[in-house]
Amino acid sequence: MPVIAEPRTATLYRMVMDKHVCPYGLKAKDLLRRQGYTVDDRWLTSREATDAFKLENGVKTTPQVFIAGARIGGYDDLRRHFGKTVADPKATTYTPVAALFAVTALMALAVSYGVYATAFTPRAAAWFISFSMVVLALLKLQNIESFATMFLNYDLLARRWVRYAYIYPFAEALAGVLMIAGVLAWLSAPVALLIGGIGAISVVKAVYIDKRALKCACVGGSSNVPLGFLSLTENVLMIAMAVWTGVAALGFGG
Repeated sequence: MPVIAEPRTATLYRMVMDKHVCPYGLKAKDLLRRQGYTVDDRWLTSREATDAFKLENGVKTTPQVFIAGARIGGYDDLRRHFGKTVADPKATTYTPVAALFAVTALMALAVSYGVYATAFTPRAAAWFISFSMVVLALLKLQNIESFATMFLNYDLLARRWVRYAYIYPFAEALAGVLMIAGVLAWLSAPVALLIGGIGAISVVKAVYIDKRALKCACVGGSSNVPLGFLSLTENVLMIAMAVWTGVAALGFGG
């Protein structure tokens, strides 16, 4: 007769209270189920019950996972147990910028298709840059103090005039919105040229001349994006958009 495998079972202790449900407990439960485990889901429904559990098991945090009677640990420990990567919150990454540019590119193609019935047009390229400027500005404005602090590490104008660090995201957003609408080129083009030009020079000096290892404030002050090629690309795109807008306004472009 064929041998019937016993179902794999894991015991999960997690906080489930009226005003708080631990998100890592939910993630641990989901991961266990995706790995083929039946979960014995045990709720800690009060602060007293949680503290007692921690004291009894000699742990400092919840959730806690037990498999075959052995304590695996919390959510990150569980990921390691299954051979999965655990994100390092301090590690530098280009992912935020890559994701942003991918989405704004799709937005530009979608708008171009809606307006011209074809996705690939010169206007789509312009919309891609201007959409990116607006979204980047929004990320900076989420916490302008944090952005300004990081920006002051390398921007040459902000170091001489601190208020520029606070003006920058508003200027970027304004130029981007005007370029999306295709109006007031006399204002949007010089603004984009100014902030893009100063930004490009600042990045070149900090990264390629001074050889400093810094984080870029381009997607907000809490990002782990390294200052370098992508940061320079952002500024070069703004310069290109400023030139394109100026040329178009003079009647030499579409």
